[in-house]
Amino acid sequence: MKKILIQLSPFIKKFKKHVILNVFFNLLYALFSALAFVSLIPMLDVLFGTPKIVKERPIRNGIADIKSYGEQLLNYKVSGYLENGNAQMALVIVVALVITTFLLKNLFGYFAMQHVMYLKNGVLNLLRKDMYNKIIALPLKFYSKRQKGDVMARILGDVNEMQNSFFIVLELIVREPATIVFSLIFMFSFSWKLTLFVLFFIPLAGFLISRIGKSLKSNSLKAQQESGKLISIVEESLTGLKIVKGYNAEPFFRNNFTNSSDRILRLSNKIGLKNNLAGPVSEVLGIVTIAVLLWYGGQLVLIDKVIKGTDFLAFMGLAYAILTPAKAISKASYRVKNGMAAADRVFEILHEDDTMPDVPNAIALNEFKSEIAINNISFKYDDDLVLKNFSIKVPKGKTVALVGQSGSGKSTIANLLTRFYDVNEGHITIDGNDIKNITKKSLRDLMGLVTQDSILFNDTIKNNLRIGKQDANEDEVIEALKIANAWEFVKDLPLGIETNVGDAGNNFSGGQKQRLSIARAVLKNPPIMVLDEATSALDTESERLVQLALENMMKNRTSIVIAHRLSTIQNADEIIVMNKGTIAEQGKHSELIAKNGIYKKLVDMQSFE
Repeated sequence: MKKILIQLSPFIKKFKKHVILNVFFNLLYALFSALAFVSLIPMLDVLFGTPKIVKERPIRNGIADIKSYGEQLLNYKVSGYLENGNAQMALVIVVALVITTFLLKNLFGYFAMQHVMYLKNGVLNLLRKDMYNKIIALPLKFYSKRQKGDVMARILGDVNEMQNSFFIVLELIVREPATIVFSLIFMFSFSWKLTLFVLFFIPLAGFLISRIGKSLKSNSLKAQQESGKLISIVEESLTGLKIVKGYNAEPFFRNNFTNSSDRILRLSNKIGLKNNLAGPVSEVLGIVTIAVLLWYGGQLVLIDKVIKGTDFLAFMGLAYAILTPAKAISKASYRVKNGMAAADRVFEILHEDDTMPDVPNAIALNEFKSEIAINNISFKYDDDLVLKNFSIKVPKGKTVALVGQSGSGKSTIANLLTRFYDVNEGHITIDGNDIKNITKKSLRDLMGLVTQDSILFNDTIKNNLRIGKQDANEDEVIEALKIANAWEFVKDLPLGIETNVGDAGNNFSGGQKQRLSIARAVLKNPPIMVLDEATSALDTESERLVQLALENMMKNRTSIVIAHRLSTIQNADEIIVMNKGTIAEQGKHSELIAKNGIYKKLVDMQSFE
């Protein structure tokens, strides 16, 4: 609990004003909560005909005497009306006192809740934004062995769980303890013996409730982890719905979802059963406390006559005022356990180290002048090397193509050039600068990336293209579409560039989506293009149109083309044939054909496809 509060403190400090005002109004609320029951005594005295008669106006003797002075003054006023036979007016005064006290109590409570609301919502808003910023900033390696659903569950479900449970502490941390303290002060002023009876039962209740709630946090953590798995199943089912239906795999996915949902049900029931015990346990202990008070207090009133009946009724009200916040704290302790588990998962992401940060004093490279050099690099994702002592040079303005069988390491080169991953050995330089010493932002500003999967976002065509150049005007967007051979179908759309592409661009065909991806890279207008199998998923007609778009885009640019279809790279300045992470052959198309080696075999195989 302390650890989480320390982690939350930087967020809470930004709302210091609301913290101070919340504490201030909660203290006033607690004070008037106790005074509300004390204010009942004069009214009960008038009703039962036992008021204390004061004939002389009291004299105030400073702050320390304010309580006694207030009581004497009220009794003096009430006594005057009663002696004049105006009991109705005396009753009006004491009733008005009760109403005013309860009114102020609720008014201060309202102000306190307003400020804790601003604090709670503000902190959660900052947490969400920091979580998203962290998720976006972490390298791809972080997600290679994580479920997307689990990460989504943390930023959505766990942050909300903190709001619903853990942040209740902010509401209770001052109000309820202060209410108990002020009530106890007044209770001791009536009878220390009765007060000790009450104090005996509060720690007992706390002990019993803590024993019941001991395993709540672990169950809550398991439930939240399982929720992450459930979201992953839904996300994967929707993403791959064609495959699910095409392979009649609905029963398999339905079974996975059902099992996960049932596990959540069992964990939720365990948590709920223990949560539900908090109310009855504290209620029973409260009733026992009241029963003991009635028995013992009744003796003090009726037999020992050491306390007035009206004072005893007010004391019972104060005892209730203690039991209510004590009960709220006990219930909150259960919900806090859930919130602590959620907070642990949230802060685990927030404290995750970026394994690929910009080095101190990293340079911002604003232009590309001469060449890209890949020097003796080796790289592995897990245990086996994907690239081994690999070296190539890409002069400015030239097109270098990487070809080879699947798993030969072609796409890994694209991942390393863009610094999605870092090399294990060797180094990659641009104009002699190791890319590890260049800021990631400036490095990626120099590059345009077109991948095999045409990744479009559920927004308009215009906004999808402007991701890399957000200040581009409509004319620039249209020109990019023309270069990418996409304007021919966009111009016929009813809304033109304002057309929404749909979820993952599914309102368009594969070839149209890929041309829009190319247009996005064209609009960014970078000096270096990285094309990662940009045509491999297309039919022949779409490939022809996309290839024309690529040729338009690559004019006067440095391009690294990772190709599966060899017909698309025959005009490259140099072709690198890769085999198991090493260079098997390299040269121009005609030279490689003449060698009659691996490249010739690949070309021959594709010519029969």
